[in-house]
Amino acid sequence: MKFLCLGYLNAEAMDAIDKEEITAIMQQCTPHLEEFYNSGQVIIDAGLASESTGLKRANGKVRVLDGPFIETKEMIGSAFLIEAQDMEDAIRIASLHPAVQVEAGEQFGWRIEIRPIQYFKGED
Repeated sequence: MKFLCLGYLNAEAMDAIDKEEITAIMQQCTPHLEEFYNSGQVIIDAGLASESTGLKRANGKVRVLDGPFIETKEMIGSAFLIEAQDMEDAIRIASLHPAVQVEAGEQFGWRIEIRPIQYFKGED
């Protein structure tokens, strides 16, 4: 079974600290990412840029929308796809991700949402 996991963060809090501190925190992520990838259950892992564009159908036409799309301090910073037996196994795998392993992430609201995938079209 496949699960989509979304990593959230408080962009305002992350933007408030200097680049050197961010670099040091991100370096703490490396060993956790290695363990996460070595699980053999990560299909895709992607870090997302803050810029976004959206599409919406309105009045019979597709419109392009500029983000941000929600009024919140929280944004999606990563997305990953994992293969797991069930939700319990998905939680076990997702809990290896730096978003919940790196202590400094607490101050930036790092968290993960896990959602079962109902259908999947892609390479297996």
